[in-house]
Amino acid sequence: MADVEPGSPGRAGGLRRNGVSITDVAKAAGVSTQTVSRVANGHASVTPSTRENVQRAMRQLGYRPNSAARALRNGQFRTIGVILFRPTATGKTTTVEAITAYAAKAGYAITLIPIDVPTQDNMMGAFTRMDELAVDAVIVFIETELLDTAIVQLPPGVHIVVVDSDAADRYRVIDSDQGGGTRSAVEHLLELGHETVWHVTGLRTSYASRRRTQAWRDALEAAGRPVPPPVEGDWSAASGYAAGQALADRPDCTAVFAANDQMALGLLRAFGERGRAVPDEISVVGFDDIPDAAYFIPPLTTVHQDFAEVGRRSAQEVLRLIQDHATPRLGTDIVPTRLIIRNSTAPPSRIR
Repeated sequence: MADVEPGSPGRAGGLRRNGVSITDVAKAAGVSTQTVSRVANGHASVTPSTRENVQRAMRQLGYRPNSAARALRNGQFRTIGVILFRPTATGKTTTVEAITAYAAKAGYAITLIPIDVPTQDNMMGAFTRMDELAVDAVIVFIETELLDTAIVQLPPGVHIVVVDSDAADRYRVIDSDQGGGTRSAVEHLLELGHETVWHVTGLRTSYASRRRTQAWRDALEAAGRPVPPPVEGDWSAASGYAAGQALADRPDCTAVFAANDQMALGLLRAFGERGRAVPDEISVVGFDDIPDAAYFIPPLTTVHQDFAEVGRRSAQEVLRLIQDHATPRLGTDIVPTRLIIRNSTAPPSRIR
């Protein structure tokens, strides 16, 4: 079957695109129009030599298959939608780049819709827009409680993969090992000899923040150590700075785990200004391993997240759903994290 564009005139020899018809390609390649159509639609039944011959004829004649018509026949638009909140947040650019690269290798394009305020109306508006743009599946970046409550209900019948959310009972979730990374940070500080570890949290509405706070608490309790009251932050360096000003006056605070590197940066400045040398008097660990972490003063010990791998696995999963007409697999696919030890942590013996 020839690719036919709505409103485009056909002729007995097949549709012309820029003056070239599918019949012209078939004649130049010495094959049937049906074979040309099969090559254009990626059918596996065509031998490699025939496929190469037809593609050569297409290039020489300047013929391009009509992807819209092909989508109507195959039920696939070869496009993946990405909906995300706070698109400039740490790691999201890297994750989206990895999704785009993986999808491109498979012949898929990406449609990106950022949402400034994660409300029900904005969320449903994004899905309406995705439907208008005809995407095959959607990857949703959720950093708040929206998927954990009834605030947002994603529409049925849409292939969906979720990044960074506690919604594995309803969706396939791709997430970094929040708990394991936090435990490694806390255990590192305890193994250095610190009696306990203080904690600066992220936003209380954030799944990642809640997961890291719970893992911090669990690690201390498992070690039989006292659990100090957590200090609330909001992911910003400014909130880390405020937390550092409050903690600097506590002589019993010798180690702090910050829920991200930006807040750790604020801690370092506050401790420096208050005369608490890092790591001689107090140790600091962050989370994320942003590119600048190695250039903080001192270089920051932190938990590395593989944002690119999160993106690759997200794209891999949606392509599995699309190409295999597969049933969604509920649960969470955990991407490992690892502790990167630099110069911001030291044994408490250096304090005495």
